Amino acid sequence: MSNIPPNEQNPFSEQAYSEPAAVPPQKWQEQGDGTGGMIPYKNAPALLAYYLGVFSLVPCLGFFVAVPAVVLGIVGLRNAKRNPVVRGQVHAWIGIIAGSIFSLVWGGLMIMGLIGILTAGR
Repeated sequence: MSNIPPNEQNPFSEQAYSEPAAVPPQKWQEQGDGTGGMIPYKNAPALLAYYLGVFSLVPCLGFFVAVPAVVLGIVGLRNAKRNPVVRGQVHAWIGIIAGSIFSLVWGGLMIMGLIGILTAGR
């Protein structure tokens, strides 16, 4: 036998083919991504709530996208609370606030328009 310790220079030793040492967990989940953590792509309901809240500004479309913005915002907040890695709390809150405001605004205008149409014939 030689004086070569196992696993250093002897590729035929038993220890040379043993299991590799465990790699410590990396922090890739906590670090930002290419967007700098600005877009919560892991929390789709919060992201959809944000976009629907922004599109609720559009007059004819506003009421019909404002209500789902509120619902998806609440779901997005629950997702972010259960799993903090997914983020998206700000997007969810923007969807909830914009959706609430514009559902009231556009809903009120629709009711006023219906009352105006119904009373115009008198």
